[in-house]
Amino acid sequence: MTERLDRFMARAGAAYYAGRDPYADFTTAPEIAQAFGEVLGAWAAVVWQGIGRPDPVLLAEAGPGRGTLMADALRAVRRVAPDFAASLRLHLIETSPRLRALQAARLPDAAWHDDLGDLPDGPLILLANEFLDALPIRQFVRRGAGWTERHVDAGRLVERPAGPCSRVAPEGEVVEICEAALAVARTLGARLAGDGGAALFLDYGPTESAPGESLQALRDGRPADPLAEPGRADLTAHVDFAAFAAAARHAGATVHGPLPQGLFLARLGLFRRTDRLASGKHPAQALALIEAARRLAEPDRMGRLFNALALTPPGAPVPPGFEP
Repeated sequence: MTERLDRFMARAGAAYYAGRDPYADFTTAPEIAQAFGEVLGAWAAVVWQGIGRPDPVLLAEAGPGRGTLMADALRAVRRVAPDFAASLRLHLIETSPRLRALQAARLPDAAWHDDLGDLPDGPLILLANEFLDALPIRQFVRRGAGWTERHVDAGRLVERPAGPCSRVAPEGEVVEICEAALAVARTLGARLAGDGGAALFLDYGPTESAPGESLQALRDGRPADPLAEPGRADLTAHVDFAAFAAAARHAGATVHGPLPQGLFLARLGLFRRTDRLASGKHPAQALALIEAARRLAEPDRMGRLFNALALTPPGAPVPPGFEP
């Protein structure tokens, strides 16, 4: 059976998250450092204050994994902003029954949704870490004056004639388009412009759109063939932040960033919070905490590979970390 690449990715991704433990293959920032979720919780609290302290307010996470980020964020919120803690209503966007069960063990008061569009109306503060990179992509190839599109056939890529592509690329170059991410940007842009709030995305990919293929897979913690054994590997692709930002702006949002994750986290006080957590610990434990923060923020590690981008309504205060 031949199917378009994005449809293959969607099918493989659903099977993977339903049947396997993804954390056997990769580790995300919340699992690396407790302070990551805590500073994002503080970020959400400051945003809530800046939008007029609405009560109630939706606090949501897209792709919440094991629930680690939100559990750490809520712990910080209860400590530094009890009024926000009392006002928030927790919502999680997750399609995997297996992951929902893990999240429920940590976040029993949450409500779950399959899609961003299913969230209730009202002011929304959304957190999304490594969510966009898991959304399925389409790949187009420039061939002469026209384009082909990649499909998957028996574990290999084949090209089929395609209509015109809005992007520019040299002969033979691949252009990736993530329609699902653009739909998220448009939905959030319109929603935030109408109901207020903010959305924060942390993910990996270039800040400017450019030709090139980035589809990759991890199986058993090692790079693997993305087309082999669908459902047994984690499939991801780089986020096109420029295209995402343009779609959100067109829908009515103000875009902040993208800027390097390391700079963003440092501005939020990642290292100050880590120092407090390390204080009084055994030297080996303290060193491990500091090393984890460095892994997230240093430019030659995750600090520059990952970027942060926020969406707000026009005229809203600049979110923390994105100040000029």
